[in-house]
Amino acid sequence: MARNLSVEKKDGPASLPTIAIVGRPNVGKSSLFNAIVGRRVSIVHEMPGVTRDRVVAPLARGRRRFQLIDTGGLGMLSGESRRVDVWDGRIAQQVDVAIEDADVLILVANVQDGIVNLDEEVARRVRASGKPVLFAANKCDNPSLVEQSVEFMKLGFPEVFPVSCLHRSGVEALVEAAISRLPDRECDEQEEEDNGSSARKLNIAVVGRPNVGKSSLVNALLGEERVMVSDVAGTTRDAIDVDFMLRFRGAEHPATLVDTAGLRKQAKVDTVVEYFSVMRAKSAIDRADLVLFVLEAGPDGVTAQDRRIAGLIQQSGRGCVLVANKYDICREECRMKRLETELRRSMPGMNYAPLVFVSAKEHWNLDALLDCIAEVMEQLELKIPTGVLNRVIMDAFESHTPPVTGAAPLKIFYASMVGMAPPRILLFVNNPKYCAENYLAFLKNTVREAFDLSGVPIEIELRERPKKVTSIRSEPGGPRRRGNRKPQETSGQEESSAAETKRKSCAPRRGAPKRRK
Repeated sequence: MARNLSVEKKDGPASLPTIAIVGRPNVGKSSLFNAIVGRRVSIVHEMPGVTRDRVVAPLARGRRRFQLIDTGGLGMLSGESRRVDVWDGRIAQQVDVAIEDADVLILVANVQDGIVNLDEEVARRVRASGKPVLFAANKCDNPSLVEQSVEFMKLGFPEVFPVSCLHRSGVEALVEAAISRLPDRECDEQEEEDNGSSARKLNIAVVGRPNVGKSSLVNALLGEERVMVSDVAGTTRDAIDVDFMLRFRGAEHPATLVDTAGLRKQAKVDTVVEYFSVMRAKSAIDRADLVLFVLEAGPDGVTAQDRRIAGLIQQSGRGCVLVANKYDICREECRMKRLETELRRSMPGMNYAPLVFVSAKEHWNLDALLDCIAEVMEQLELKIPTGVLNRVIMDAFESHTPPVTGAAPLKIFYASMVGMAPPRILLFVNNPKYCAENYLAFLKNTVREAFDLSGVPIEIELRERPKKVTSIRSEPGGPRRRGNRKPQETSGQEESSAAETKRKSCAPRRGAPKRRK
């Protein structure tokens, strides 16, 4: 397939106005983010430093559309180098990008802690940006705390918005004030609506066990350092959604790339934050159209956890592409064909998924990966005509007789495609119990080869064909044939007299001549 697919990242501020939430650690930024969005997107925990990457959510309030950004906490002062967490510097870089891209900033502080040095530091940083800033005094859970929020007027902001994410008080007033300060982009909003109506957005989830290079692959595909990358397992915590455009065959396809946390073995999940990270990753698989399953290229690359993740993908029924990352490490020792054979042997249930060897670090062979994504995109939209589907299945049935597993041989009457993404086929048979598992797998492989369904699982539902419709003339209360009288309802006395008359007519009469032998 020709290399005719490219990635273009959507410029967030140019497409939608942006509101960014900033502040020091553990002041309730993620709680405020979830309260505005209306669902749990960012992980919320009392431990500081939970949020690391920028979490983005598109929203609409009436006719205004915008995107909201949650950022990590700024936990270091300017020029501070001692007692600095290993993530503080990287979080600060992510916050700087969010401030630069935002049109309106919401600075959050904890009213129960009062004004601290970090609040003053963050206030100086957001004022230096020149962007409109709204100050939110969070955790005003009672009237006395609302009165204490006046103290933050010392930071130099004209208005303080007391909010409580726990009771959802003051949140809507804050949002309305932020929206009123957004720039008017009616033309851009109309173009965004037109793009959304012309093509369905494709959700692509990047999953795998920890430290296999998922975030590196996301950055390589986007061409920028969008998410944090390190050798420490568990760097990514939230499910990070990034909107971008796929250019394929002269057309643009809107898509969302979702970077997820590494899925560890359940027994090794020892913190609440990691438990929520795993939940977000599994949820990303369920809402995805296509899953990029990242493995580690190598002779011992497939582990037991990889096989568990493969089982999750198979149960979800989503399209899948296997991505063998870090091939640059073992390129000289192992040939690609040998590694492919080993990977296929280790995960036989994923034979339907195409396999691509890449190196996210060196940006090697990413075009082949994009081509596989394009192929699966086409297969997700494939609609098989009923007549063609029946001919393929009937030819396979006649050429390969199914084994007899029940009281009678299997009979296939009719097939129909009842759903897409993944393809769902309804097959009417005489009895579903008569179909062996290996023969059902044979039918799936036949359909896959006939229509070149690469990377897409196939679901075949066996259903017993309904019995022939009984004539309404034979049903009680149905119309009678001409000449037949409708039976009259009789009383109990009339029924007994009729039975007595019939008995007497059948009994032999007295004095009747006997028959000769």
